[in-house]
Amino acid sequence: MSKLNPLNERIKRDYLRYLKQARGKSEATLDAVRKALSRFEDYTGARDFKTFRREQAIGFKERLAETNGQRTGETLSLATQSVTLASLKDFFSWLAWQPGFKSKIHVPDIDYFSLSMKDGATAKAVKLRDFPSLDQVRAAIAAMPVETVIDRRNRALLAFAILTGMRDRAMVSLSLRHVDLSKSPPLVRQEPDRVDTKFSKSINTYFFPLGDDLNALVIRWVEELRTEYLFGPNDPVFPKTRVSPDADKSFRAAGIEAAHWSDASPVRAIFRRAFVDAGLPYFPPHSFRHTLGHLMQTVCRTPQQIKAWSQNLGHENVATTLTSYGTIDPRQQGEIIAGISLEEAQPDGAVLAKIRALVGA
Repeated sequence: MSKLNPLNERIKRDYLRYLKQARGKSEATLDAVRKALSRFEDYTGARDFKTFRREQAIGFKERLAETNGQRTGETLSLATQSVTLASLKDFFSWLAWQPGFKSKIHVPDIDYFSLSMKDGATAKAVKLRDFPSLDQVRAAIAAMPVETVIDRRNRALLAFAILTGMRDRAMVSLSLRHVDLSKSPPLVRQEPDRVDTKFSKSINTYFFPLGDDLNALVIRWVEELRTEYLFGPNDPVFPKTRVSPDADKSFRAAGIEAAHWSDASPVRAIFRRAFVDAGLPYFPPHSFRHTLGHLMQTVCRTPQQIKAWSQNLGHENVATTLTSYGTIDPRQQGEIIAGISLEEAQPDGAVLAKIRALVGA
């Protein structure tokens, strides 16, 4: 951990305020910037930012390539390196125009915060993601206990995640007022003033048609909250676990309380436990969006269905769903190619019209 430089701390505070108030950046983005600046100061020994030179950028870039991540213990991925360097490039580009820094920072030196063209392309390459099949999701849910209210909350959480494809941060901020069970299928209104949606978008998400068994799990849970625990419209759909001291003065789970989780880490812990206990590999919450993205390609038959499915995931453009969550595994790619027959091909005009309809061309 580097020592603190008061001048640097002041300018970092000004920059973060600029990003938040003037650029509207999210807390997640601000955290990434803080981490990038911290890594850079660790390397320089918290030297004054006014001393920045290209040699610092080159040396830091080399150090970054040898740095191990705290979570994995492995060398930082090129994607992480790219994000870190981009954050520093943006910071020093902003700093170069601030009073007292214009004559100190040589703007061309900032460009040295760049990966090689080869590494940059690798960092941006689409990665194949592991995701569970719908059968694996059902198996994990079926293996979960049901005896306590915490058990039932956890089962409903997994069912809700696959039925909606919502991000974990959105789920923990969701209140009962956002869930409309009177609609068919049920509707979840992700209102950005109350729900932590990506880019603060307003999203209307209907339950995906995955089966009445999954729907019933969520419906029963919502009804239990409303009738047995008397939760109101502003209370969470997935409430925190209430803890209390037991006889030996240690803390134990003692039901639920009408309060939202402060972050999504409990959701990821619940997912991990569910899949591991079912004898399956761990699939994080976001992987369910990949499951739904691939299901779209197999169950949707018309451009309208594909558009509605994509919109249900919060995507304005179908191409986003196809590129972000529809990348095909190379083995499956070969099977699909092998199954294509020229004899069954449609006229070129019909194929082209369908493609244009899908991507909004």
